[in-house]
Amino acid sequence: MSETIRRDPRREWIARNRLHPEHASVLLEMGNAALSEWPGPNGVVRKNPRAVGFIGPNGIKRIDRSGLQQGGQAAATTAAPQDSRRTVTIEDPAFLVAVVPDMTGGRLSGHDKDLLGLARQMADADGEHPGAVVAIVFGEHKAAALGDAGIDRVVHLDDEVYTGFAPEARLAALSAVEREMAPRFWLVPDSQLGGGEQGRRLAVRLGERPATQVWHVEADEHSATGWRCTARGAAGTSDITRHLPRVVLALAECAEPVSETRHAAQPVELNQPLPDVLGRIEDMGEVPVDPASVSLAEAEFILSAGNGVKDWEGYHHAAQVLGAAKGASRVAVDDGFMARDRQVGASGTWVSARVYVAVGISGAIQHLQGIQTCEKVVAINLDERCDMVKRADLAVIGDAGDILAALVARVERYREQQQENRDAA
Repeated sequence: MSETIRRDPRREWIARNRLHPEHASVLLEMGNAALSEWPGPNGVVRKNPRAVGFIGPNGIKRIDRSGLQQGGQAAATTAAPQDSRRTVTIEDPAFLVAVVPDMTGGRLSGHDKDLLGLARQMADADGEHPGAVVAIVFGEHKAAALGDAGIDRVVHLDDEVYTGFAPEARLAALSAVEREMAPRFWLVPDSQLGGGEQGRRLAVRLGERPATQVWHVEADEHSATGWRCTARGAAGTSDITRHLPRVVLALAECAEPVSETRHAAQPVELNQPLPDVLGRIEDMGEVPVDPASVSLAEAEFILSAGNGVKDWEGYHHAAQVLGAAKGASRVAVDDGFMARDRQVGASGTWVSARVYVAVGISGAIQHLQGIQTCEKVVAINLDERCDMVKRADLAVIGDAGDILAALVARVERYREQQQENRDAA
């Protein structure tokens, strides 16, 4: 009998296609390895690059936060109990990895969670002498489960001097953390929400040459720091590999978020009082922005319409009341109800909204590809078996027009009550 290992291309295709009706059963039979690697007809092991993520339209590697592409892992997660994380407590860490998350709106963003995943990877590299991840959080925060994101220590600085745009005061606080804790590495999100500027200011203050636009970090025993990184250069057209410096400004999806362990997130107070800084910059507060003027790629809240929307006037009114950016499926755009620049999907705009509400969208595979990095997806649809409902974190089954009208009425009533309370006070 021949020892040549033969493949079953059809089963491999089903294992990679989560929309196939036999997808779950094939995964259970083949195991998680079916998605990551398999032996070819000549005995050469072939790997599936989509097992951990996929390459986006601009050549940037993206991670599937929903877990839908990682079918085996998703099936295992569904079967496991919700409280299946392993609790980890690091009492006496060998070193510290400091992270300064953006915490937009007082919550950890997807970018922040990716950065904490990278910090966790670096802290746990040496199993015998693990390090601890310390997060420096400014202002109020709503993340009650910071430990789920991989944080061992939390330095919470909630003084009013740090609220808003206060780079000088925050830099003074980070310098105090550096003097007292001396972290081995500083990780900051390379974002436009303040992290990119703060990280560059910190690097100048510490006299370090930072690594910016970092998207991959791996261990390297020949490097002085034990790590090397790959960063984007030349306006994103090329990659640069170098040893990992102390200050790292990382892009989103630089690592997978922590999902298997739960950490203490123990509050830590600085021993020395923070210096008083006379800021030269005055924050005049936030300026309201018209959601229609925000590009879909940058919008955090999107109300997207599809073929199931019949009352378009009610849809536009709902988007205005909710303060959401407008999106659309390809069918709605082709039918002339929405402009082409509002199309969401692989053939339109890839979005990464914090909340994405799909109204009357069945969920074609191209559309699902375009919303893979959205944190929370809400589906409003009559068909409870459609793919968008399967993808959604929350699904509302019913007529789109009636549900939007009820939602608008509820929001308007809430705002009226809030106004009455303010007038009474």
